Amino acid sequence: MRLSPQQTALIKRHTTDLFGAQAQVRLFGSRLDDTGLGGDIDLLVTSPLPVERPALLPAQLATRLQLALGDQRIDVVLEAPNLLQLPIHRIAHAEGQLL
Repeated sequence: MRLSPQQTALIKRHTTDLFGAQAQVRLFGSRLDDTGLGGDIDLLVTSPLPVERPALLPAQLATRLQLALGDQRIDVVLEAPNLLQLPIHRIAHAEGQLL
């Protein structure tokens, strides 16, 4: 995984701040390949509770992380009981790593 312990801690802290302590965050995509270079940070946030603002909260998380981690592309995918389950959710669970 091409995230430092400090980056991982920042991601987890900001996710908890926005989505609550019960939320989980998982890294998936190109940043899991230790031999690769660059690539965006793809995150799946899973909330066991319904999310009232499913477009706003992921955008807020991506913005906070860009400010904290520097100018990098960060994609946040949200999973919650009140949202449609998409193929990207299955891929992120199958290939991703829980932070």
